[in-house]
Order: sequence, then C-alpha cells, then structure tokens
Amino acid sequence: MDIADKLPGVGTTIFTVMSRLAVEHGAVNLGQGIPDFQPPPRLVDLVEMHMRAGLNQYAPMAGDPLLRERIAADHAARHGVAVDPEHEITVTAGGTEALFCAIQATVGPGDEVVLLDPAYDSYAPAAVLAGARILRVPLTRPDFQPDWEALAAALSPRTRLVVVNNPNNPTGQVLDRASLDRLAALLEPTRAWLLADEVYERLTFDGRRHATALAHPGLRPRCFAVYSFGKVFDATGWKVGYCIAPPQATREFRKVHQFVTFAVNAPVQRALADFLAEAPGYGAEVAARAEARRNLFGRLMTGTRLRLLPSHGTYFQLVDYSAVSSLPDLEFCRQLVERHGVAVIPLSPFQERPSDDRLLRCCFAKEPATLELAAERLAAL
Repeated sequence: MDIADKLPGVGTTIFTVMSRLAVEHGAVNLGQGIPDFQPPPRLVDLVEMHMRAGLNQYAPMAGDPLLRERIAADHAARHGVAVDPEHEITVTAGGTEALFCAIQATVGPGDEVVLLDPAYDSYAPAAVLAGARILRVPLTRPDFQPDWEALAAALSPRTRLVVVNNPNNPTGQVLDRASLDRLAALLEPTRAWLLADEVYERLTFDGRRHATALAHPGLRPRCFAVYSFGKVFDATGWKVGYCIAPPQATREFRKVHQFVTFAVNAPVQRALADFLAEAPGYGAEVAARAEARRNLFGRLMTGTRLRLLPSHGTYFQLVDYSAVSSLPDLEFCRQLVERHGVAVIPLSPFQERPSDDRLLRCCFAKEPATLELAAERLAAL
C-alpha cells in the first residue's frame, strides 16, 4: 500500500548514522552530542527517591507546577527576567519537542520560515510538516555571525518565523546583546515570531555571558525560547526541556504539545525541581567543566594537521581538515571512522547546499581519556 512521503529527501539523521558506524568500527565517538560521563549523583538519587515515593503517574500536561516555579525563579535570578510559571512555561520531552511544537503552533501553509545556515537539523523538517516554505540565510565566514543585510532581504510579509540558535550548534558561536538589538530592529516592522533555541545557554566560554532573547524588550513579546535540562545536567537520555513564551503563544503551543507527548516524565521533573533549589550554582560548574574540556581538546589537537575554529559556546568545535584531505566532508568522515577509528559529524547536513568548507564538528563533552585517545588517532592523519 502507498503511504504519503511528507518529508521527501529526509532519511536517517547523520547523528544516528555516525553513531552506528562508531559502534561497528569500535571508534571513539566525538560525533553525536552525548557526554560519556554521568549526571550529578544527587540528582540521580532524587529521581529514585521520587519513584519510590510513588510519583510514577502522569504529570500535569503543562509540567510539574513546582518545576515550573523553580524554572521561573532560576531565570529571574540569572537573567533578571520575570516569567509567569502558570501561563508562560511548558515542560516538554526535551528541547526537540519544544522546537517542533513551537513551529507547529506558529506556521502554516504559505508561511515562510527563515533559518540561519548552518542550522540544527530538526528545524526544517518541522516547518515542512507544517506546510511552510524554508528560506536559508548563510552565516558569514569565518566567524559564523549573521549577515544582517541578507537577513533583512529574506524578510517579507510572508515571514512567520525566524529561528535563531544561540549559542549555535554546530559552530559554537555566541550572539551578544548588540546582535539581539539588530535582530529586534529587523523584526519590529514584521509579523514574524522568533524561535530562540537557547538549549546551550549555560555553556558559554571566555567570559562571555549569554544574552537571552527573553531579556530583550523588543524580542520578548514575539519569542518562543527553548531550553534543555539534558544539556545542563549531562542527562541527554532523560529528554526533559521546556519552552517559555507569552501567554497567548503558550496557549497555542500547549494545544500542540498535548497531542505530541501530553506529559513528561513525572519523577524526573520533580527531581529537577528539587535540584534547582538545592544547587542553584551548578550551571556555572557545568560551564567551567565544559570550557576546561574545550581547552584540553585544543591542546591535544596541536599535534595534528587539523585546525580548530574558535568555539565560544555549546560543547562542539568545528575543525578544518583542508590540510589533510580534499574529500567532501561526508566522505571524509566515513573514511575517518572506518580507517582511523574516530567518529565526527560533517558540517554539510546542517546546510541547505554543499559548500567548499572542509569542516567537521567534534563534541568535546567527553572524559579526558576519551579526548586523549581521539587526538592520538587523529595525529596519524
């Protein structure tokens, strides 16, 4: 029997492909963004405690009320942002679900969605499923910052959503307050919403402070902001994130959310609420540890022919392999995992069209021994 192909040209994600190849070849996996260390022991204990206490049934659709209160308190303390936990926060099954629901709640057939390339790979399929047209605006080389003139040219009366990832996966670049000012000025005369993917907001380096769109008066009224506890607490498999949006936007967001997952893991939500209260400074520890691993990876790679591009956020680093090979990035990455035992991610799946870049993405959220073994193998190139 025939079945509709709603995502033509979309296959298995590159993250799944490279992780499978890593297992097949016994490779060091610097590809998918999976830490090879564990969440805080106290957080794990809290999950077990709430499970044993009987918190094993459906949580409220919008999220555990205590967790939403703690999220609001956290944003107030760190960013000076007042958020209504009842009407502006929705807990989701990871950041990816939040992104999907925000896109489905916002755009429809005939609308246009603007993405900044390279872009995380879940944005475009969600927009296509909503019937929208995708417009891509390449980030500038070599610093991967927005091309403001090109972005302005892409905006039109049909633009319904602009997606901005800050800090940016895969480039590791960070937008500052001045960039948000320029973005707000461009969006002000339009009907476009902003989807601010801020899942790596706690992971900024080199003294940079995250500039959240929620704290910008010109962006807040039109903004869906998305976050991920998996990135903060090294527990990507728990799949708990959340979205903050104005009340009217949150109402539409929840209409979609209730028919995607309805509710999120109840004991994990309550454990996260407890941990946010017990360890309010833990996010700073996570950032310091990630920055130390980035620095270690940089030192280890000085013995290779690969050139690291600056990374000021996330736990990813772009690497230029042009001194090693002229192969296209996907072919080079396959060769790297098969012949040299290191799995990484090519840059091209994050872009609409192939480019002349000879760049790949490495994840440095790994134990030092893992990074050392990867660097040893890469030194043989």
